[in-house]
Amino acid sequence: MSAAETGAEARTIVALGLEGSANKLGVGIVKHVYPTGVPGDAELRPEMIEWANVRDTYNPPPGEGFLPRDVAAHHRATIIMLLNQALAEAKLTPKDLHCICYTKGPGMGAPLQSVALVARTLSQIWKLPLVGVNHCVGHIEMGRAITGAENPVVLYVSGGNTQVIAYSQQTYRIFGETLDIAIGNCLDRFARVLKLPNNPSPGYNIEQYAKRGSKYIELPYTVKGMDVSFSGILSFIEKLAKTEADKYTPEDLCYSLQETMFAMLVEITERAMAHIGSKEVLVVGGVGCNVRLQEMMGQMAKEREGKVFATDMRYCIDNGIMIAQAGALAFARGFTTPIKDSWITQRFRTDQVHVEWRT
Repeated sequence: MSAAETGAEARTIVALGLEGSANKLGVGIVKHVYPTGVPGDAELRPEMIEWANVRDTYNPPPGEGFLPRDVAAHHRATIIMLLNQALAEAKLTPKDLHCICYTKGPGMGAPLQSVALVARTLSQIWKLPLVGVNHCVGHIEMGRAITGAENPVVLYVSGGNTQVIAYSQQTYRIFGETLDIAIGNCLDRFARVLKLPNNPSPGYNIEQYAKRGSKYIELPYTVKGMDVSFSGILSFIEKLAKTEADKYTPEDLCYSLQETMFAMLVEITERAMAHIGSKEVLVVGGVGCNVRLQEMMGQMAKEREGKVFATDMRYCIDNGIMIAQAGALAFARGFTTPIKDSWITQRFRTDQVHVEWRT
């Protein structure tokens, strides 16, 4: 229900979001319009207006990963340009903002610290409150806002995280997760073995190779209750690629790797859906852009008479507007981060956040 429909004046929050937990640097601006005088929980789901969402990526040479110090240097060199670009796209000045939201964690230490330093500086120069945001919660809230999913089981898959999550009592509970490396990290490391380009991303290039694969190679399948493990499958397929390249094509290896790991994720996600009685799945995070993963998850959900929600590359890949989105929701409830508490943490668990904006 809009403010016009209720005859009440709307109150607005304009939030700037800064994201730099890994090799993606993002700046986003979002406007929330909250109707007033509306009973019930209408206050909790504001109208979201996207004003800016700009991003720049640090890409090392093919076959190489990225070092935290190099990523941090990229973020420091690029963030002012992106900030000016976002404000210009939104046609705003700092006086139009209500808060500055930044990624508090989890992520890589040096890049996180570089962006947090900029957030603190802007907060003091512009005299605006800070809001520290959990990166994972940012993905979830952006996914909910874009897709309209009400209360889904969330599959969060990225370079640094792999979790199956469900909401309960103002907390995003982790039902299952990786016991070692994240699925995105597994894909990235195998892409380096194959010397695939890092542009636009290693995982995207593996996906394109997998589309041309047709021969399935049996690989280790490791599901332990609600948790998964990817280190063993990575070691196994790296050995095949290096010692038996004459028997297996890169396309078939990529195809087999995707099919095996995605099947593992579908299994634990379905189990979480059965446990909480949900018919919705929301796939978020950079690996969530993968069309094959969405197809496999969609087939499972269809068999359960459910539905899969996913976003495109603008929102599933790390971005600034997801930090602005989650930060604005918290700020509307009175949450701010004092300068003295504006440190970062590489291990900020999803279930450590009080999700006060949900009932």
